Amino acid sequence: MPLLNTRIFALMAMLYGLTFAVQATEFALVPFSATKTDQAPAPWRVVGVPGGKIPLTRFSVVDVDGRKVVRVEASKSYGNLVHDLPLKATVAGLRLNWQWRLDEPIQGADLHSREGDDSPLKVCVLFDMPLEKLGLINRNLLRFARAASAEKLPSATLCYVWDDKLSPETLLPNAYTDRVRIIVATGSAKQLGQWVEVSRDVAADFQRAFGTESDTLPPVMAVLVGGDADNTGGHSLGYVDSLRLEP
Repeated sequence: MPLLNTRIFALMAMLYGLTFAVQATEFALVPFSATKTDQAPAPWRVVGVPGGKIPLTRFSVVDVDGRKVVRVEASKSYGNLVHDLPLKATVAGLRLNWQWRLDEPIQGADLHSREGDDSPLKVCVLFDMPLEKLGLINRNLLRFARAASAEKLPSATLCYVWDDKLSPETLLPNAYTDRVRIIVATGSAKQLGQWVEVSRDVAADFQRAFGTESDTLPPVMAVLVGGDADNTGGHSLGYVDSLRLEP
């Protein structure tokens, strides 16, 4: 099966080693400012490509403009900073809010191609959509990936990205798997080096991206912050702050 390559497994296995944070309250995300070190506080954790064949993107908590934020530096690397959530029914009106700043975009990035499939900054929501809503090929692929990882991997992932080449609100599938859909949340090169506030209606965006497969919002499994530059071999630097998932 040619689709079962390393990159697809990396995308399907974003939550490799997943353990649900059952003591979390509702959709609360632990703020980055809660840490006393330069590492994101638990239950945030870094997840890379299984097998460690690709260098990890570097995530660290730093002081910028008088506040603690997550620094995301990708250098020929791939990685996600994941916050697991208790698996439960979601509600209409669920919003994802955050602020981010991109100082250095990735030269040569092109989300339409596998060779350029890199994002300097992304915030993703991972869903547990019922398998019967997937097509046969995707259903079997996900079952294989879940068996290989011994984890319940997400069946649908919605990623918001910062891309200085595409227009805001551009919607496209990931170049490797259509189980990941991408929305350009920030797309202006004029905003480089500036804090940008983002607020997204998760239910509305899910319907836009996956509405042909599901008319309801599936349970949310996790939220992640990521950055990767492994396909282009490039480098990027950005920051994320004030990430909140609110009903």
